[in-house]
Amino acid sequence: MAMKFEERLRDRDAWSIGDGCSAGRVLDLLSTKTVFLVVRECFYGTTRFDDFVARIGTSAPAVSRALKQLKAAGIVAPVLYREPGSRARDEYRLTEAGQDLLPVFLSLMQWGDTYLQEGRPPLSFVETDTGRPIRVRVTADAAPETMCDDIEIRLNPAW
Repeated sequence: MAMKFEERLRDRDAWSIGDGCSAGRVLDLLSTKTVFLVVRECFYGTTRFDDFVARIGTSAPAVSRALKQLKAAGIVAPVLYREPGSRARDEYRLTEAGQDLLPVFLSLMQWGDTYLQEGRPPLSFVETDTGRPIRVRVTADAAPETMCDDIEIRLNPAW
């Protein structure tokens, strides 16, 4: 099963979008596991550099490169904070463009839960108010969006 092309695009040898492919550009942006896991941690509420390093379990230079890449792409923005007696530091927060990656993140998690987990996955994503599972679907129907702060992450039993 595959998508269908409009008439003028059916001769696949007659056209190419080359580097203009948006999917290819997203993959260039989220090009490493660390970059993607930094985005994951932002959705989970992580904002501070040392916490990214600890929660992702990778090196500080790798997290630094990922944050620089995401900042340059407008996915995260630094916000200054200062703890009493310490120098000012940056926290990293998702921008609107970063927040718009939520369906991408959730659909990859959903696919991995279905095809890569043996048994039940470790986490569930549910609507905070109703407890209904969050699912990403391709549809032509209009539906209200569920925002990050409307989602609760739960640990599944047996984990």
